[in-house]
Amino acid sequence: MIKRASPAKVNLYLRVLRKREDGYHSIATLMQRISLYDEMEFSPGDDGIVVKCPGSTLPENEGNIVYKAAKSLLSHASCSAGVEIIIRKGIPVAAGLGGGSSNAATTLMTLNDLMEFNYSAQDLMEIGAGLGADVPFFVLGKTAWAFGIGDRLQVAGNIPRLWFVLINPLFEVSTKTIYGGLNLRLTTREKKFTVPRFCTSEGVAGALHNDLERVTVKLHPVLQKIKQLLIAQGALGSLMSGSGPTVFGVFADEKSALDAEKKLRAEGKWFVFTARSVN
Repeated sequence: MIKRASPAKVNLYLRVLRKREDGYHSIATLMQRISLYDEMEFSPGDDGIVVKCPGSTLPENEGNIVYKAAKSLLSHASCSAGVEIIIRKGIPVAAGLGGGSSNAATTLMTLNDLMEFNYSAQDLMEIGAGLGADVPFFVLGKTAWAFGIGDRLQVAGNIPRLWFVLINPLFEVSTKTIYGGLNLRLTTREKKFTVPRFCTSEGVAGALHNDLERVTVKLHPVLQKIKQLLIAQGALGSLMSGSGPTVFGVFADEKSALDAEKKLRAEGKWFVFTARSVN
């Protein structure tokens, strides 16, 4: 059996550049892995692909992206071996934190080792792109800018170590619904975009941006209140991650983050946790 930690991510910056003819959206986003994890266990099996998600409402069949990842890799390798995968969730589901994509990437990388397929990271990223837009990012395993539908990656250098307090309001949102709410006109022309550079935590906090936030906040105004609470507790800046609904604050150091977490937990309404950047 092999155990792996599957990390969450936050989007420090997200611009939606255009709606494509294929129905997807072209984006420019800076993604950062954080120290919030799902725990995954992988064991060779005799009876096809078995996925278990104890304590979770996630499907345990073909509807789970982990099942799809295992099936895709085994098919690519023309391998009929079985595998059992157990997912113990620590990352909230449908929260804008990339838990499913991370699980899929962890599955590709771990089975590649377990079955000794010897595929390169680039091979796994190409397989992962067929599963979900964020999967190649988690295979890459570095802080990175993602372009296109999220499949074109550029490693981001000199991003400082960051501390976060994250608040999940204990409801889920649909990524498809949020993107649909942007009301972008169909166009083949992409807005020009220059990659900003960040050297300090203050610089990151000052540049936080997410085009999807206004759509999700309009549907769930409580998210604006959560942003304001994080700022009131000392966050240098606050932003919704991905399509939401999780909101995070960037803090100057671990102590200020932990102090804010303690006070925000006292509200007793939401899932509140501290995390650091993982580079």
